[in-house]
Amino acid sequence: MYKFFIRPILFLFDPEAVHHFTFQLLQWKSKVPGFTSFLRLFFSIEDKRLERNILGLHFKNPIGLAAGFDKDARLIDAMAGFGFGFIEIGTLTPKPQAGSDKPRLFRLPKDQAIINRMGFNNEGALAAVERLKKRKSTVIVGGNIGKNKNTPNENAFEDYSYCFEKLFPYVDYFVVNVSSPNTPNLRALQEKEPLKKLLSQVKALSLSKPNPKPILLKIAPDLTVEQLDDVIEILKETKTDGVIATNTTVSREELLTPSDRVKAIGAGGLSGKPLCKKSNGIIAYLRKQLGPDYPIIGVGGIMSVEDAVEKLKAGADLIQVYTGFIYEGPGFVKKINKKILSSANTKTIL
Repeated sequence: MYKFFIRPILFLFDPEAVHHFTFQLLQWKSKVPGFTSFLRLFFSIEDKRLERNILGLHFKNPIGLAAGFDKDARLIDAMAGFGFGFIEIGTLTPKPQAGSDKPRLFRLPKDQAIINRMGFNNEGALAAVERLKKRKSTVIVGGNIGKNKNTPNENAFEDYSYCFEKLFPYVDYFVVNVSSPNTPNLRALQEKEPLKKLLSQVKALSLSKPNPKPILLKIAPDLTVEQLDDVIEILKETKTDGVIATNTTVSREELLTPSDRVKAIGAGGLSGKPLCKKSNGIIAYLRKQLGPDYPIIGVGGIMSVEDAVEKLKAGADLIQVYTGFIYEGPGFVKKINKKILSSANTKTIL
């Protein structure tokens, strides 16, 4: 019903306006007693075969909501009702920031894709903390952290440290985001020496706590093999706990959308179907080089249950969706989990 009746109506309107409308609707509905239980009844599957123990954490299923969807931790309880095994909030920065000028979110329906240049728009770490204090769901929550636009790269750790300290009591793992294409010069932090320094500092900060929490790095899909090798070396040297592959791409290759339309949209990160193959290739390379036990979360281009299976086969322990959830609707997570269960029965995935 969603794909044939609801989505065509929603896609008539501005993407960001629809996003905010949907959020407001779900926030209002979540205040109604029994609403989240109603969601779980229709959209969740609980089965021991779906459970995963990764990063020292117990996931009820391997499907997560990627960062960027619920930046400010507004809908954790509701999104848990849609069957997600974990939810990643952010990217959060120390100070609130408005992000890039609008319009900054664009659909490419022919490609099952989205281009965004949101620019880390968020209300700041403290606003998210206040909401996290009130959440009722026990779903695993990750905190994706970054730096404010105006913070120089040489002072980046101060921003990451601030977000880490404020979020530490309320999230289960952290993601160091240096791979968004929409914050000026941020991707320069993926270079070997800056990245090594930053990850070492964040990891040391976690180890200074009585109960350290996992630190993961989120990488771009546009890295060369040489850059990937540097990242792998750094992950090992800094004892970073896991990696998320991948963020959005700046590539515009092989799109079905007319080139003049793509050019008119301009800069931004591309997500959705065109990212799937590139993301899978990076995941497979990471798995080969990092070995069978290193935690990898796969994200990028999961637009069908088959895409989810391929991501797991490529070497991901857990996967995340975002654009696919927008295109496929609220039943998407349940469909993926059912596919994983049927594949597990026939020994074709895990």
